[in-house]
Amino acid sequence: MKTVTWIAAGLVAWAAMGLAQGGVPIPPVPQGPPNADFPAAFPNQTRAPRLGDSGVSSVVLVRGLEHPWGIAELPDGRFLVTERPGRLRLVTLGQGVSAPISGVPEVDARRQGGLLDVAVAPDFDRTRRVWLTYAKRVPGGTVTAAGWGVLSEDGTALEGFRDIFVQTPPSPTPMHFGSRIVFEPGTGHAFITTGEHSRARERVLAQDNETTYGKVVRVDALTGAPVPGNPYIGGPGLDVIWSTGHRNPQGAAIGPDGALWTIEHGPRGGDELNRPGPGDNHGWPVVSYGIEYDGGLVGSGQPRAEGFVEPVYFWDPVIAPGGMEFYAGDRFPEWQGDLLIGGLVAAAVVRLKIEDGRVAGEERLVEGVGRVRDVEVTSGGEVLVLIDAPNGEIRQLTR
Repeated sequence: MKTVTWIAAGLVAWAAMGLAQGGVPIPPVPQGPPNADFPAAFPNQTRAPRLGDSGVSSVVLVRGLEHPWGIAELPDGRFLVTERPGRLRLVTLGQGVSAPISGVPEVDARRQGGLLDVAVAPDFDRTRRVWLTYAKRVPGGTVTAAGWGVLSEDGTALEGFRDIFVQTPPSPTPMHFGSRIVFEPGTGHAFITTGEHSRARERVLAQDNETTYGKVVRVDALTGAPVPGNPYIGGPGLDVIWSTGHRNPQGAAIGPDGALWTIEHGPRGGDELNRPGPGDNHGWPVVSYGIEYDGGLVGSGQPRAEGFVEPVYFWDPVIAPGGMEFYAGDRFPEWQGDLLIGGLVAAAVVRLKIEDGRVAGEERLVEGVGRVRDVEVTSGGEVLVLIDAPNGEIRQLTR
């Protein structure tokens, strides 16, 4: 492919600009030249206009977590936090971190694997159920798995843990586990994201609906059974699959519109924000807005093709997205309905203004803060971020 020049990069950025009052173009967030020269399919699909400075900083609330990956608030204001080596902790802000909670499943902590996401039942006050996703060693390799247990009254043990989902087939590659879990409002169903394990001979299975590589699955949150409305029930394809053609979706959230939104890692360029619907195919590895790490083309060499769903937004160069959440609260009222995304390579929280299902603007918050693995909007409207590091942190956005 031809090399992208600074001139071409400038044209891409100019094409994505919005207009301020008086017709003055609003430039995008500074981010350097793209790796590829693929044009956007519609305005503001990439490099949307830069939003005004929110004026936020961050303060450290908790130190000493080893590669924290997921965080979830309990009704009493405490938090459950996963550490990728395989520990689940109960955190009381301002007071400290518990000893590891017992009863957590054994994890495969090689490379990108380990204990990953955590989610709390909407009716936790009554059931005390907690869901985990994790990398699981099985005969033949490693997989993404998800399950739930009951948190003991004293918070020291996860009791009766059982899997509800185990990816198939096993992979020899402990990479690209995806692994966020979110609950569909009012149904008792859960969405679980899975990766395609990275290697060329495995990632093609993201297009194979007889596997759960590179998919979003939708299941009964208690039993793991397929649920009505899944697109492949009664037809070709596994009946737990919701959408296909994903690379490594490490973020998922339910939007103000009630729909599932996901975010996934691209290769060199091509990180994607998606809104997967039933039966949607998001194209990986046939099409991509990124290129291979060695500079070669991905799949067909094209960013889009008939039959594949366009991303709502993409980044080139990458932000390397972690978890995300839509903002709701009074602490930052101007962010209402905005999407807050953890950026590992961006070393920031990425804020997107969403209007009518499209991105209207972008801001990078607390740049340089570190590898932001997850974002949690608390019941009080505060924003907490997990910093993924050997001596990881929980930080709070403030101003």
